[in-house]
Amino acid sequence: MSELERLLPSDCQLVNWESLEPEWQKQINRTIIAPTLPGYLVYPPTQEALGTVIEAAANHGWKVLPCGRGSKLSWGGIIEDPIHLLVSTARLNRVVEHAVGDLTVTVEGGVKLADLQQTLSQYGQFLPLDPAYPEFATIGGIVATGDTGSWRVGYGGVRDLVLGLSFVRADGKIAKAGGRVVKNVAGYDIMKLFTGSYGTLGIITQVTFRLYPLPSTSKTVVLTGDKEGIASLRHTLVTSGLTPTAGNILSPKLVQKLSLGEGMGLVVRFQSIPASVKEQGAKVASFGQELGLKASLYEDKELETKLWQDLARSCRIPASETAISCNIGILPSAAVTLLGQLDTRGLGIIGVNNGLGQFTLEEEIYKEDIKAMRSLCEAHRGFLTILEAPPAIKQELEPWGYRGNALALMSRIKEQFDPKQILSPGRFVGAI
Repeated sequence: MSELERLLPSDCQLVNWESLEPEWQKQINRTIIAPTLPGYLVYPPTQEALGTVIEAAANHGWKVLPCGRGSKLSWGGIIEDPIHLLVSTARLNRVVEHAVGDLTVTVEGGVKLADLQQTLSQYGQFLPLDPAYPEFATIGGIVATGDTGSWRVGYGGVRDLVLGLSFVRADGKIAKAGGRVVKNVAGYDIMKLFTGSYGTLGIITQVTFRLYPLPSTSKTVVLTGDKEGIASLRHTLVTSGLTPTAGNILSPKLVQKLSLGEGMGLVVRFQSIPASVKEQGAKVASFGQELGLKASLYEDKELETKLWQDLARSCRIPASETAISCNIGILPSAAVTLLGQLDTRGLGIIGVNNGLGQFTLEEEIYKEDIKAMRSLCEAHRGFLTILEAPPAIKQELEPWGYRGNALALMSRIKEQFDPKQILSPGRFVGAI
């Protein structure tokens, strides 16, 4: 690696394997099973320095695993090729431009979402993303994994919020796509292509987002009871014209763990002006009570915030080294059936109007459960992706489980963006 050290700018931090923090080593060992582990973790301070590192990697055939702060490093497929470098964008952490009046912001890929939200809140604005590991998640990592949670019901996913981005190509050159305004000219949508690409096409260095005003009032309604009542309420809610910013069906064990009631649950959040929030919350509670469901209101800001944090943490962050966490998608009408199948062993949550959600299996590894749930999702035009699991489980079950006909197209796109196959080899669908 003497060539890399020679090319690095003087302020580019280089950490060898022996000096890595234990948490980094643990995440890497859950991701890479190659005979040799990465030699270095590199922290470029600018996108130009990052370009220099990637150019050197391309010239020397070094395999690179991009990351932010490592919280989602173990997501995706198992990497069997030797990785020479981990490249972190954590030092690319500036807010480049905040157009307050236009409700847009441009930030570097290493900015932590928690820090950005704090900055935006001073101007009465926020970015409606609620990813896993919110205290560590970086902007680049969130976009690269397409990671968002309950706010997707009201605001859309990551790709709906990205207006433009810059990235370092696999040859080290810097490229841009989109812009810094809400309306852009027509063309290839690189932003959507990069969202959820897991660092296989390039390394995201800057992102421009659309923002939203902070709502003045927020209220959450939790309804619990039998499956039939929850299924009926879900249908009533999505056809009612009400406008929740978040709404999810909860598995029975999740309801029990958070002491929300008995049976299955449905949790709905309204955020708007006080009169609207009051009226919509009352309507949902009334709908539920007519179906024999128990209704609870969360109006205190701290208690409501804690509820949503507990929901996300329980369903998205494995409680042990042997636990499995998954992303799931299914027809919304089949969500109750899927979560009912988790019974008393899994913690699951699914959006009421989009059928997208997450679950974890807390106890022993239930491989047959994963297979059955994947089959159920596929039977209802959905999917199941294993995010975190012991490497042996991912090798046996294949994390993506993709059965569509787009693998050839995805492979050609990968070939165009990364012809030397140096970026995140094997991490994406079909071992791309």
